[in-house]
Amino acid sequence: MKLSETLALAVMHRLDPETAHGLSIKALKSGLTPRPGPVTSPRLKTEIAGLRLPNPVGLAAGFDKNAEALGALTQAGFGFIEVGAATPRPQPGNPQPRLFRLSEDRAAINRFGFNNEGMDVIGARLANRPKDGVIGLNLGANKDSDDRAQDFARVLRHCGAHLDFATVNVSSPNTEKLRDLQGKAALSALLAGVMNARSSLDRPVPVFLKIAPDLDQAGLDDIAAVARDSGIDAVIATNTTLARDGLKSPHREEAGGLSGAPLFDKSTRVLAQLSARLDGEVPIIGVGGISSAEQAYAKIRAGASAVQFYTALVYGGLSLAAEIATGVDRLLARDGYDTVAQAVGTARNDWL
Repeated sequence: MKLSETLALAVMHRLDPETAHGLSIKALKSGLTPRPGPVTSPRLKTEIAGLRLPNPVGLAAGFDKNAEALGALTQAGFGFIEVGAATPRPQPGNPQPRLFRLSEDRAAINRFGFNNEGMDVIGARLANRPKDGVIGLNLGANKDSDDRAQDFARVLRHCGAHLDFATVNVSSPNTEKLRDLQGKAALSALLAGVMNARSSLDRPVPVFLKIAPDLDQAGLDDIAAVARDSGIDAVIATNTTLARDGLKSPHREEAGGLSGAPLFDKSTRVLAQLSARLDGEVPIIGVGGISSAEQAYAKIRAGASAVQFYTALVYGGLSLAAEIATGVDRLLARDGYDTVAQAVGTARNDWL
């Protein structure tokens, strides 16, 4: 990390977290952030669900909720980026404060509640997206919707022409009863609607499913069964957790989803358990607590074909994307792997 980025982070940490987040988006749009361009090598080039990625390290949804900084983010070293979540209608989300920085734990708690400008505004920005990046959209449902399952399909129909992939997000803990849609029957019906919407697109895109880390063994069995039967292209494991084990920060009891360093072990165990159930039939993208190349590589060896991170940017800056990607390249070479795919799942049993 350059001195300028270190100083900028120090200033940001003196501000309210949501204000700081807004300023980071403005800095991206203004060209004031690192732009190393695509980080790649023959070893890092990865394919998942038909998508050809320059490297397997992606930006998780939630950072650029409204697709405002697509140009800068596609040049920031990520192999792919996911924006959103987008809902059919704009919504303000939950009352502030709703984002808490847990510096002692290298973590964050948020209860945003799908605040976004809606699919019309976000879709217009995606229509003018850079063509040289891999960009996906996290699909959400309006809090007051009469049919949340249909909301996901509506957003995909509206924005799908401008996407490389779409993610069905039924795992946010901040919209009441949203996680109920992870049940087998409800999830099967929801995904059937989304897949039908996908089939109506001129260019059908891969559909991913993002799950919570708080599922029990029966819940994981159901997710694996639905993933196989529904025709989805990948599972993203995992979203934020409701658990608060071992936290030190005075903000530890705030309501919302916990992300960052404390989530790493929990989410990686879920990833490995799901990988064992799917056994290569449906690829997995590993998310949760990544802040280093070693942790990204551990997710890959636990069963992930690609990874995503977000909260670590709060503590490590945007240059972390390129650092993690180049570090994964180094670790693959150290262990004698010529491709990312060769390393996937090679240490899965360590997490079971």
